Amino acid sequence: MTRRYEIVYIFDGALSEEQVTGHLTRLHALLAAPDNLEPVTQVSHWGKRQLAFRIKRHDTGYYAVVQFKTKPTQLVEFERAVKLEESVIRHMLVENEGEAPRAPVAARTTDDNGDGDGDE
Repeated sequence: MTRRYEIVYIFDGALSEEQVTGHLTRLHALLAAPDNLEPVTQVSHWGKRQLAFRIKRHDTGYYAVVQFKTKPTQLVEFERAVKLEESVIRHMLVENEGEAPRAPVAARTTDDNGDGDGDE
């Protein structure tokens, strides 16, 4: 039985979008099976972002969010490959509850009062 999953990758910020796409293609090839030739249902590139804190000596990271369908038994080898990939500085894999990935949200700015609620 296939399940839906979502994974958030943070790649090394020094990589270009083409390099990130190449890494994603190679990693997602591990999810393909004879009964599921196209496991990836959605890829969302969020681009380079400043990290809130340093991760493995990196200040910036390239974010990508991917939704896919696969059997739970195939996740073991996939996660192993993601952990061994040196260009991935952090990742998080969760079972998808049916929501589409949201667009990245811009940081809130404070108004003239400095309280950030926008009330006058």
